[in-house]
Amino acid sequence: MHEINVKRTREKAIVFLGGGRITGALVAGLRLAGYHKPIVVHDRNPYKLRQLRRKYGVKVEANLHRAVERARLLIVAVRPDSVSELLRAIGKVERPLTAVSLTAGVPLAKLRAGLGPPVRWARAMPSPVCRSGRGLTALTFERGISRSVQRDVHNLFARVGPVLAIPESKFDAFTVTYSCSHGYQALAALATGAEKLGLDRKSALTAAAHALADGISAWREGNIRLDRLLREAATPGGIATTVMSSMNKAGYARVVERGLRAGMARARRTRSSEG
Repeated sequence: MHEINVKRTREKAIVFLGGGRITGALVAGLRLAGYHKPIVVHDRNPYKLRQLRRKYGVKVEANLHRAVERARLLIVAVRPDSVSELLRAIGKVERPLTAVSLTAGVPLAKLRAGLGPPVRWARAMPSPVCRSGRGLTALTFERGISRSVQRDVHNLFARVGPVLAIPESKFDAFTVTYSCSHGYQALAALATGAEKLGLDRKSALTAAAHALADGISAWREGNIRLDRLLREAATPGGIATTVMSSMNKAGYARVVERGLRAGMARARRTRSSEG
């Protein structure tokens, strides 16, 4: 087993292990927020590393152990089925180090089993929307992590949007609910339906985006109860009420719940396969 001795290494970089989509989104959001401190990315794919270096000025490190040696904060951003292999490849870390896993479905217990003390673990679920500064991140920490470390991790993700403290037992429910895919899917379905009624594509997307994004923004910013806004937007006997009633009768709420439950089942399978 490889042992990492970092006593002589300067600790001054956030290090991402994995140069995929969520790493790109986070780095983009951090740069947009004015974070200009060093960011190091390790990935086995040289193309991904070149793209991240070109777009965001990150430092790239093809060697896994040298990447870990450079970390003051280690962010694991690989697929669930790659986590165990990655942690075995890292081996033993010789100094206190905070690691944050962005991998859905892999609990803290399995992360600790793969890479234990003196490494301290947190889990984060950041939305890809963080690239625009409008992200949302759930955070949870293993027991024993100091308040100062928790604050540092929280503040990093707060640069790219709101941060919620979520118990790990609720992480799967949060993960299947907060995905921006829901909004994109609804936008696509609503715009496609409008096109079938005769609107051109641009007008259909504009109308659908207003219905979803602007309406929800008004709710978030106006401190008005959702049920009140629903009554305001849908006059009894009116067009909006008719549309909503028809969608509900067709099973709209049941379909959404079915999708969320399928996502929860997939998360459970991920945990089982990682075991």
